[in-house]
Amino acid sequence: MGAPPGLTEAVIGPGRAQPLGATLDATGVNFSVYSEHATKVELLLFDRYDALAPSRVIELDPDRHRSYHFWHCRVEGLTVGQTYAYRMDGPHHTKDSGSRFNPRKVLLDPYARANVNSLWERVRAIGPEDNCAYSMRSMVVDLDGYDWEGDEPLRTPLAESVIYEVHVGGLTASPTAGVTHPGTFAGVVEKIPYLKELGVTAVELLPVFDFDERQVLRTGPNGTPLHNYWGYDPFGFFAPHTGYCSDACECTHITEFRDMVKALHRAGIEVILDVVFNHTSEGNEHGPTISFRGQANETYYHLWPQDRRHYMDFTGCGNAINANHPAVAKFIIECLEYWVTEHHVDGFRFDLASELSRGAEGYEMDVPPVLWGIELSGILSETKIIAEPWDGGGLYQVGRFPGKRWSQWNGPYRDDIRRFVRGDGGLVGAVATRIGGSRDLFSKSGELPTNSVNFITCHDGFTLNDLVSYNEKHNHANGESNADGSHENFSWNGGVEGPTDAQDIERLRVRQIKNHVALLMLSRGVPMILAGDEFRNSQDGNNNAYCQGNPIAWLDWEQAEKNTETRRFFQEMIAFRKRTAAVREPHFFSGRRNDRDLPDVTWHGTKLEQPGWEDTDARVLAFTLAGFGGEPDLHVILNMFHLGLDFELPRIGGHRWARTVDTALEAPADVLTAGSEEPVAGHTYHAHGRSVVVLTSLPHDGGFHR
Repeated sequence: MGAPPGLTEAVIGPGRAQPLGATLDATGVNFSVYSEHATKVELLLFDRYDALAPSRVIELDPDRHRSYHFWHCRVEGLTVGQTYAYRMDGPHHTKDSGSRFNPRKVLLDPYARANVNSLWERVRAIGPEDNCAYSMRSMVVDLDGYDWEGDEPLRTPLAESVIYEVHVGGLTASPTAGVTHPGTFAGVVEKIPYLKELGVTAVELLPVFDFDERQVLRTGPNGTPLHNYWGYDPFGFFAPHTGYCSDACECTHITEFRDMVKALHRAGIEVILDVVFNHTSEGNEHGPTISFRGQANETYYHLWPQDRRHYMDFTGCGNAINANHPAVAKFIIECLEYWVTEHHVDGFRFDLASELSRGAEGYEMDVPPVLWGIELSGILSETKIIAEPWDGGGLYQVGRFPGKRWSQWNGPYRDDIRRFVRGDGGLVGAVATRIGGSRDLFSKSGELPTNSVNFITCHDGFTLNDLVSYNEKHNHANGESNADGSHENFSWNGGVEGPTDAQDIERLRVRQIKNHVALLMLSRGVPMILAGDEFRNSQDGNNNAYCQGNPIAWLDWEQAEKNTETRRFFQEMIAFRKRTAAVREPHFFSGRRNDRDLPDVTWHGTKLEQPGWEDTDARVLAFTLAGFGGEPDLHVILNMFHLGLDFELPRIGGHRWARTVDTALEAPADVLTAGSEEPVAGHTYHAHGRSVVVLTSLPHDGGFHR
């Protein structure tokens, strides 16, 4: 690997402007990089990934190696594993242009398919001195030699999807995971049997684009350095994260990521990537120069018009990507298409996606080119696209996100369901709307329930166990005096803050966990669960564990063996959703009637057809869902009052009700599989306080209509 001996100008050709990045062919490599205002570009070639200095510096001739905004050359004799980087010179730190060229800084290729960081020292990328001996480098990879064995993206319909949000490293980093390759893509593969048994249809992986896991954010209370753990601070958008590879220095990035995707697909599980196109790891004007800042700062970032030395920040991370600049929009769309075509990725979740709708001066655009370009891309046409429809600058677009097919994280769903299960009154109307797919948010623009990604918890906030175990956040380990993280979590500890030996409180917490997941699986839309919630994984009350690359944020697999009741409940409720068409219907309720003349939904309170829409104290709701195509009808009772109540049951000719789910009961009686339902005597059902009940219709002969 490296520049061949005797490299001469004879083997350095002009190359091509497209495609960008380092493109390998049978006899060499074509290099191309974007920079509109650079006056000098050097390609650095290293004999080894850890060489302190390049073995060859190729200065690109503007007349021979430049086509408008692109600098390019082709070098004969280079092969897989070649390590390279750039230096650029040009205008620097001008108030009017915003250009920040510094020829002493070594720059990564933004289109690099792999990077190495064995020499990297972040502080050396800040300031005026040369950082070559402490820089990251990019690597040439072979995209064509992998055997996919016929694998293709799975294309699971959104209405059939159950998403499992998980951190690649945190899934298996703990010794309790019992895997051979902890904290890696290979570690994920080892947990596939567990994921398949749970029943999820997709994993949504927290950022896997290369990020600076060595960055020390601050020190914790015990003096331990705190690093970037979540990965929401990327610099290598085309490159799998080096830290998730078993041996990154051997250029295995691509193979290990593909092996994971292929193995998940074999198990019927899709791969959705959490992508961060709203900011980069370079931070504000005091941050390091890694790539974008030193190549085209004024193109890639939002800069203050009055003084372009300073960065607009709509993300809370120091900078904001100027996503609707044509060159940046090209970069983003080509990046997404690359992950689909070359790595068979099934979808993307866009972090702080509203930032991508901002124009050159930071204002919201009615028709953002990059978002519509993503929506209309032919290559991405069958790919799931999910927006976190807000940003750190106050732009909130839930239900009005640009485009039509974007699914959106539904923050109002999270908040309304949390408050209702906590026991807050007067929410039954809002809860009915959320269960029905959030018509108030999505129907006005012609969207569907599948535009709503429903969730109770996610990486950002309490785990589900902590949601029912803590009234307050406990983020002291983050070193920010507990000032970080959301202050309003709509949580309830059941009477004791944190862990307790009180069995009555523990049983209540288990019931509340079941209530949350039951509502999630009974709601129209796309359910998403946080990894570890099924076995009560805890972060000790930390609701912002972004810097906790340690047991606080890692999944504790001993809890999976201990908390089998909640794990089983998740599994059974996912299975219930999969076999029950009425809760997966991809359309809003319409009044359509089935063959027993039941409308698709009827709302109740404790009395039939008397929901407490106007009752500010109401904590109960019931509803009947009509079954179509031979499916049974369902009657659902939600009693979040602290006492048990009797609920009237509707009469349906020729049928009787049988209990399928009751969160107040202990396993295995809490969820009964089809064919083992328990008939309900009489025309009322006594629902225990703080419980969810699902009754299923049975014909009087005891069998289902199929």
